[in-house]
Amino acid sequence: MTRPASTSTAPALVAVIVANAALAFGPLFVRLADTGPVAAAFWRIALAVPVLAGIALATRKPATVAPSWRTWLFVALAGVAFAADLGTWHLGIIHTTMANATLLGNSATFLFPLWGFLVARAWPTRMQGAALLLAAAGAALLMGRSYQLDPRHLAGDLLCIVAGVLYALYFILMSDVRRALAPWPALALSSLASLLPLLGFALILGERIVPQHWPPLIALAIVCQLVGQGCMIYALGRLSPLVVGLALLIQPTVAAAIGWVHFSEALGAPDFVGIAMIAAALVLVRDTRRDANEPPAAHPVPEEKR
Repeated sequence: MTRPASTSTAPALVAVIVANAALAFGPLFVRLADTGPVAAAFWRIALAVPVLAGIALATRKPATVAPSWRTWLFVALAGVAFAADLGTWHLGIIHTTMANATLLGNSATFLFPLWGFLVARAWPTRMQGAALLLAAAGAALLMGRSYQLDPRHLAGDLLCIVAGVLYALYFILMSDVRRALAPWPALALSSLASLLPLLGFALILGERIVPQHWPPLIALAIVCQLVGQGCMIYALGRLSPLVVGLALLIQPTVAAAIGWVHFSEALGAPDFVGIAMIAAALVLVRDTRRDANEPPAAHPVPEEKR
């Protein structure tokens, strides 16, 4: 028997790599913004929603089946989860180091694949387990020198861990939404649903809402929301939770490079070894993707909606 063409998942693999590289710039733009951290999250969404809506309308295809009430409910819940994730993470970015925020905020790296195995009612294969362990060891090695348990950073660290849990919840909800909606409509609707919660959160905290300098917020919207989340939602409909979860480890890698360039935090030999371990883990996952434990295929993504 011949294997399915490996190029079928190549665009999704490229998309998930681009997504995580773009999302790694989020902490930098949040710190450069002159608004409150949650207000920065609000503008990230508000500036991106018109573009997302335009792309969604331009790429709209006739639906064979109208979205169910479950789909609309999950879109709304995903928007609230994403708002809570962004707001909590942005607060954590301000109160801890950039490295800690990126690493702890990506707790979904491990939670999302575990959800995939739970839904499939199956343990990961030995190769998949080895890939997870290799990626985890690489991330620990990469961030070990900069990650410090400092009491002054404890609040920020805890906020970022909570954000990671909320990020995994967002992935779980959007994986279900992507079975019924194409990527751009799904992202546009969930982004729209996150606007009011973010604005309300920022007002409750008494943050400054309107900025004097727009470039960091515009960059945050374009790089993180349009490019980052756009590519991520596209990949969610085509890759297994294990692959998506491991790809999330790209963010700490890119964040370390940003710290090296922007804050003169030089990378040493352990950092490059960690990057190589993460890359090897991604290769192992790709070679074993036919055995990946994915959610049950009772509700496959319709081909015409991909």
